[in-house]
Amino acid sequence: MASHLIIFLTLTNFLFILPSTLAQPAAPAPGPAGPINVTDILLKGGQYTAFLRLLNQTRVLDQLANQLNNSDQGMTLLAPTDNAFLNLPSGTLNGLKEEEQVKLVLYHVLPKYYSLDDLDTVSNPVPTQAGSNHGSLGLNFTARQNQVNVSSGVVESQINNALRQAFPFAVYSVDKLLLPASFSDAPAPESSSSTPAGKPANGPSAPADAGSPPAKNAGGKRMDMGVGLVGGVVLFFMAFL
Repeated sequence: MASHLIIFLTLTNFLFILPSTLAQPAAPAPGPAGPINVTDILLKGGQYTAFLRLLNQTRVLDQLANQLNNSDQGMTLLAPTDNAFLNLPSGTLNGLKEEEQVKLVLYHVLPKYYSLDDLDTVSNPVPTQAGSNHGSLGLNFTARQNQVNVSSGVVESQINNALRQAFPFAVYSVDKLLLPASFSDAPAPESSSSTPAGKPANGPSAPADAGSPPAKNAGGKRMDMGVGLVGGVVLFFMAFL
């Protein structure tokens, strides 16, 4: 009898608990990831203010967002640090035209997603967004003792860490601004110690021997004095004849 009572009470509790359990809504399934915010990625990195400003000035930032949303290949961004900009020769960026600045920024964008392992074994040169043809304005990647380096042919930099490494977008930090070889043809500014040929270091000066009569005139005077002396001697002797 007692056992029947225990079974009855257990079944009664189960009947009360079951409806409340069924009434609870199921946990919502995770929704799709939101759009990738390049600005947030660089700001969280903490040392990419100059590059972010250049991305905004050239409007490449908007271009990146549009391409990321419409690309099935993904993209890779090489982000120079603020120190990379500070170490540039004075006037490097200001000396570039607007379209050259755009090309410089796009030179840091690879039109495909690459993990660090991919860059370790990738076939060089890797095309960038700055080149219209495959391999034009490309970059070369090499691996040395678990360290991946990137070279433009003019500048070589280490890839120090990944700010983001998840498809469809990877962002890697570089410690130098990658200048294309085509940007290295501009003549270097003239040193302040150098002077044009034939020009004194302290500015223009009077011609050599200025203030002295020319040699030709001095010779003419000496000749006149000699003729006068001879004439005087001749007249002296004629006086005694």
